[in-house]
Amino acid sequence: MLASAAELMRPPTDTIVAPSFPKDAEWINVATLKLEQQAPHPVLIDFWDFCRPSSLRALRYIQEWQRRYGPAGLRIVSVHAPGFPPSHDRELIESAVERLGVTQAVLLDPDFDYWRAFDNPGWPARYLFGPDLMLTEVHYGEGGYEETETAIQELLGVEQPLTELFDGADQMDAELVVPTADQPGAYCGPYAAGQVWVVTEGGGELTVNGEPRQIEAAGAHLLIDHHEHSEAVLELRAGDALTVHATCFVAGLAPAPN
Repeated sequence: MLASAAELMRPPTDTIVAPSFPKDAEWINVATLKLEQQAPHPVLIDFWDFCRPSSLRALRYIQEWQRRYGPAGLRIVSVHAPGFPPSHDRELIESAVERLGVTQAVLLDPDFDYWRAFDNPGWPARYLFGPDLMLTEVHYGEGGYEETETAIQELLGVEQPLTELFDGADQMDAELVVPTADQPGAYCGPYAAGQVWVVTEGGGELTVNGEPRQIEAAGAHLLIDHHEHSEAVLELRAGDALTVHATCFVAGLAPAPN
């Protein structure tokens, strides 16, 4: 089954105002923020989870936009909402923020309070608000990076080349093939995907198709990158000190016709 990266559900934007941050929320990288104080600036709200491969793949762009447009006035708030057991542990979140080089403000949303204020459907998701805190652009899932960055530039009144794509699968017109569904635990068996990830807790050795790997941190870890959609067989064996919560398969580019 083929699907274009641009063919994603996008709700209309009109007069939707950004919900205020929960007043009792905990933060990483900043002191407590009030959304109303950000009103003179465009604000990008990004829902993510350090244990979700799709969140980490999208995070590359969020971090680059922070670097590029933060000095020009863009405010980015990454809302961490937990999707796996390790995602509920503040120490593990803080460790992941440091390990991943996240420098933007991180709002912790362990009970999904802010998530519900948006009626957010899943990870990742991003909402771009203008200086008046009115919704300007929204995107669910991966992809759509060119559209979001163009909207950011328009709000800031800047014009420059868009962020160089990190992966051909990120392109708006890329044809992707639906991968094998995510599997609980350390999966062994056939699969079809562009990438294979695992979500882990603890640390130790993970044997991937007979090859030992050392997993040192909780979170999502890329094991295999085929780039394009490929069929193969996977065998995972986790050491006693390592818990594998899920094996995740990411869509790859449709192979070029022969």
